[in-house]
Amino acid sequence: MPGSVHVVGAGLAGLAAAVRLAGRGASVVVHEAAGAAGGRCRSYHDPLLDMVIDNGNHLLLSGNHAALSYLETIGAAGRLDGPAAAEFAFVDLASGERWTLRINRGRVPWWIFDRNRRVPGTTASDYLSFARLLYASGEKTVCEAVKCAGPLYERLARPFWLAALNIEPKEGSARLAGAIVRETLVAGGKACRPLIARDGLGQVFIEPALRFLGEHNVKVAFGHRLRALDFDGDKVVSLDFGDERLAAGADAVILAVPPIVAADLVPDLKAPSEFRAIVNAHFRLDPPPGLAPIIGVVNGTIEWLFTFADRLSITISAADRLLDAPREMLAQKLWQEVATVTGLPTALPPWQIVRERRATFAATPRQNAKRPAATTAWRNLWLAGDWTMTGLPATIEGAIRSGNRAADLVGRSMLEMS
Repeated sequence: MPGSVHVVGAGLAGLAAAVRLAGRGASVVVHEAAGAAGGRCRSYHDPLLDMVIDNGNHLLLSGNHAALSYLETIGAAGRLDGPAAAEFAFVDLASGERWTLRINRGRVPWWIFDRNRRVPGTTASDYLSFARLLYASGEKTVCEAVKCAGPLYERLARPFWLAALNIEPKEGSARLAGAIVRETLVAGGKACRPLIARDGLGQVFIEPALRFLGEHNVKVAFGHRLRALDFDGDKVVSLDFGDERLAAGADAVILAVPPIVAADLVPDLKAPSEFRAIVNAHFRLDPPPGLAPIIGVVNGTIEWLFTFADRLSITISAADRLLDAPREMLAQKLWQEVATVTGLPTALPPWQIVRERRATFAATPRQNAKRPAATTAWRNLWLAGDWTMTGLPATIEGAIRSGNRAADLVGRSMLEMS
């Protein structure tokens, strides 16, 4: 390929683009404003806990083909862990009831006819309502497309969509919810097995990618914040980093930065402008033996409990209501729920709370319609990020797909110019 590719942003979208291009022999330079890679998918040493934790908890499914292919490429395919089958443990804090959702491997959903596999209090016919999401219009919310009431909604659908969309279903895009249903439940249990990075997001998604890029002579420049893009006609001609300006007239640029940053750099860019928060809490202790790796919690503040070797972590989606809650009070409240789920003592162990105020774009129909395509009005500039038009909510899978898409478009364009 002639010229170089400047990938701006070393989150998962940028890393995926750089890995794909470097693997094809392109000359790539990655520019990252922060001092480390990973963006919202990162690990760091927390001084309060004196241990490495993730900034958030990210659940993958076995049907996330782009993410799994990315891990295969960077040599980290075996670093995800989870149950052998599509099983999800749940606890209802209001009733004390516990159950395990067990989805059969094939596409024919015979599991919904087995009361020992499906959600308690539901019937097989309840699940057929999900099909309406597969053909929902782009203007409808989830609760305008399907019934948002009853045991199936409260005990499975709402936790499922809340986690995937990071927004309450009454506000969330039915089209995005339908995309998740199509790629998971409709595809059968073989696509629904839950997977987590037990050793940390950094060791699974980030560090192997940086090693791969180093082995392919890709320079990753940290602390390199892009201040402006200089345009001339239909091309980006230079990148302004404040203390230096790089000519880019013969090069390609992939902008893999948050939407607010991209909107400042690209004239008249239409991009999502509303966001939702995620709150995560980490508790340092030795988890009790036999605890499920992932537990869904119904009728509580916490929504998902993740079991790691040296800690328990929880995630709360659409958590704007908790952003200003006093930390100590919030930690006590969350731990009481964790203790109820696990049977552990109620005394609060060492803890840390991580609040991501702009974790994802707000997955409403209106905001989803504002997501831009990978292509731009400039023939050597492309966009990547989970906020671009991936067809999925803001997820790891969506971020990696966006990076792959941008890399493919760059590669095609540069070959056409050669």
